[in-house]
Amino acid sequence: MTQTKQILITGVAGFIGSNLAEAFLKKGYKVSGIDNFSTGKHENIEEIQIQFPEFRFTEGDIRDRDLLDKVIPGCDIILHQAALGSVPRSINDPVTSIDVNITGTTNVFYAAYKHGVKRVVYAASSSTYGDSEELPKVEHKIGKPLSPYAISKYVNELLAENFYRIYGMNLIGLRYFNVFGRRQDPESTYAAVIPRFVSQLMRHEPPTINGDGAFSRDFTYIKNVVQANELAATTEKPEAINQVYNVACGEQTSLNELFTMIRKELLQFDKSIAKIEPNYGPTRKGDIPHSLASIELARNLLGYNPKYNVSGGLKEAINWYWKNL
Repeated sequence: MTQTKQILITGVAGFIGSNLAEAFLKKGYKVSGIDNFSTGKHENIEEIQIQFPEFRFTEGDIRDRDLLDKVIPGCDIILHQAALGSVPRSINDPVTSIDVNITGTTNVFYAAYKHGVKRVVYAASSSTYGDSEELPKVEHKIGKPLSPYAISKYVNELLAENFYRIYGMNLIGLRYFNVFGRRQDPESTYAAVIPRFVSQLMRHEPPTINGDGAFSRDFTYIKNVVQANELAATTEKPEAINQVYNVACGEQTSLNELFTMIRKELLQFDKSIAKIEPNYGPTRKGDIPHSLASIELARNLLGYNPKYNVSGGLKEAINWYWKNL
């Protein structure tokens, strides 16, 4: 697969989408993108548009089938990142989450089929594991979803398998585990825990940890996610296609440990942060207690080899936040 392939990224103005766009453009791919700015931000792509004038951006919604019929023709690969994320958001507004994540994804898959797109790599989610208590999480063993968001992401996987069986499409799902890094929004109502902790500590505010801090996650730095997407987009192994893969570090970190690591990294910029201790609040509805991924399937079939562990990723991410917040 040559580097002249045309890639379309949905949700390109989001945290993950913008990092993918920048990385693929730097590698010489032709990249276009769409976003409706419901959660994405103009500033996430402004620098990309200046640095890469050949980057084509269209504002629009994946629920708009006419729009998809305009932007998808000529694409070889779609990196489908557009979604309404967040478990709490989906609990507060299940209708919109289901509409965007299921109807929108169906539109993307079907338009890709109609216009002969060679491959779709789509963002799946670790939330699919639901109430399964088995650790580490392996791709073929899932539990019952605990939120409308988790249901929507699992349905995406079912749709992908169905489109492969019915239409003969090539699709690969990547189950992201708690991705963090540059451009992740700390000010959103549904901000992920790492940017929220960083932002609050920078303002000398004690972060609130949901529960007693013992819940753990497999936090995954954005550059590992970029690597996984490129491998999924370019693999020529027949056995690697039409699979779903965990994308993670294979490393378990509790929220208490995470807070300590973030605070320690920030001390290089502001020693007074050492005095700040977290507050503890109620456990959130729909939260999975523990999450740890097996990455053996991605390692064996895609050649995935995460270059960043949590500590290394936090160093880069916090440097970026300090300069940009």
